[in-house]
Amino acid sequence: MTMKENNRESLLMGRNPVMEALEEGRTIEKLLVQKGSERFLIALEEKSRDRKIPLEYVDKAFLNRITDSGNHQGVVALTPPFQYGEVEDIFRVARERGEDPLVVILDHLEDPHNLGAIIRSAEGAGAHGIILPNRRAAGVTPTVVKTSAGTVFYLPVVKVSNLPNTMEELKKKGLWMGACDMGSDCYTKQDLTGPMGLVIGSEGVGISRLVKEKCDFVVSIPMKGRGTSLNASNAAAVMLYEARRQRDEKKV
Repeated sequence: MTMKENNRESLLMGRNPVMEALEEGRTIEKLLVQKGSERFLIALEEKSRDRKIPLEYVDKAFLNRITDSGNHQGVVALTPPFQYGEVEDIFRVARERGEDPLVVILDHLEDPHNLGAIIRSAEGAGAHGIILPNRRAAGVTPTVVKTSAGTVFYLPVVKVSNLPNTMEELKKKGLWMGACDMGSDCYTKQDLTGPMGLVIGSEGVGISRLVKEKCDFVVSIPMKGRGTSLNASNAAAVMLYEARRQRDEKKV
């Protein structure tokens, strides 16, 4: 079999993500199934036949190699490269829902597991899109797709060349910018309703100076234990669901 093994952005791995992709009619070019896989994969084989998707049995070593030994669970789907959206797509989703835009802005987040977890929380909390830089940051990979439980396909993910400039453009469109960082007001005291961009920093550095300068406010999450802060994905989840709570209460 021949394929570009370094093109890992076009791989979808894991039984549940692949099965969901098949059931939802997502484009799949080929299925790779580990030789000797248990009977669980019979349903996957049937769906691939129904959709006329080629299926090939390969060695576990091959699946390990093309997924960097990821948790592929014996099945990998070859898909077209992930299609990133545009900023306007985020506003379109908000208009279609009749809601004020809620955007998650990630300042050079590097861990794909954190990115996937944030996307999952954002989609669950009703955010309208994710914005991330196109350099020195995690992009959408098979690990991100799997960690997000497939929710990455349900909201726009946008790559931009300059975060501060993009934030300035969003502010001109009426969005307030809020950062989650240490040493500032408690997040529960801040109004998170209305058009909003929530900024989450990177794992090691946090929020950069230029990005923070574009923010209208900075809030923190109080820590009562020995740890000084939550990791990026946990902090994003706390902020997103506080915004969801406030927005739901405002509707009542």
